[in-house]
Amino acid sequence: MDVKKVAVIGGGTMGNGIAHVFAMSGIPVNLIETKQEFADRALSTIEKNLDRMVKKEKINEDKKNATLGSITVFLDVSEGVKDVDLVVEAVPENIDIKRSVWEKVDAAAPDHAILGSNTSSISITKLASMTGRPEKFIGMHFFNPVPVMKLVEIVRGLETDDETYKIVEETSKKLNKVPVPVNDAPGFVSNRVLMPMINEAIFCVGEGVATAENVDEVMKLGMAHPMGPLRLADFIGLDVCLDILNVLYEGFKDPKYRPAPLLVKMVDAGKLGNKTGEGFYNYD
Repeated sequence: MDVKKVAVIGGGTMGNGIAHVFAMSGIPVNLIETKQEFADRALSTIEKNLDRMVKKEKINEDKKNATLGSITVFLDVSEGVKDVDLVVEAVPENIDIKRSVWEKVDAAAPDHAILGSNTSSISITKLASMTGRPEKFIGMHFFNPVPVMKLVEIVRGLETDDETYKIVEETSKKLNKVPVPVNDAPGFVSNRVLMPMINEAIFCVGEGVATAENVDEVMKLGMAHPMGPLRLADFIGLDVCLDILNVLYEGFKDPKYRPAPLLVKMVDAGKLGNKTGEGFYNYD
């Protein structure tokens, strides 16, 4: 089966990027949001990113307009998924929100449609169990910023069949991405490795070992990381980092995944990084 139309649920940081790459690859997108203002914001972000590509001469105006013209906004999940071949969910990392979405999708999407989640840590097997088609459920974990980053972790749940995996793998390649297969486990590969590093960096700051700037400088200069772990945490969102660490902690019952107290305090204080203007760095 060729994926000829896709629904992307959620137009936030990840969702608008996912819609962007599908539309730019010539695959029409139904972008589903809960409010028109959220949809407008997503479209505005996509247009700004396309304008940046035009300015850098990576695409021309015709390609930009064709990409925007391939995106249709829906404010109702059931309407937005009824004629698609693939659904990609990119809503917040909250199991109750995801359950509500998947129950509606499963009832309305065509029988042949593949259901994919962009979750960064929640079990694909658990999400698949919320539907009546676990064999057609799969993880498509994109990375931010989606139009730039090549990797897509393709996560197989317990019942994901080979045909579903193959279709998603080929579709990812059409997006000019590099699909890497992993099996379902808390945090998959990327966040199982990345989040403990970020967490330990936060412990260093919280225990007074070094400032955030100095921790990042050590990792950039000593380990050749393009971005320090604390700057990256701000970029990801400290609330998202905390959610992922909690999933790892609960999933493995291993104290090495215990979130740093400083991270919990910062999230409680609403200092979430880039999106709030303040995290380990100030973005005003």
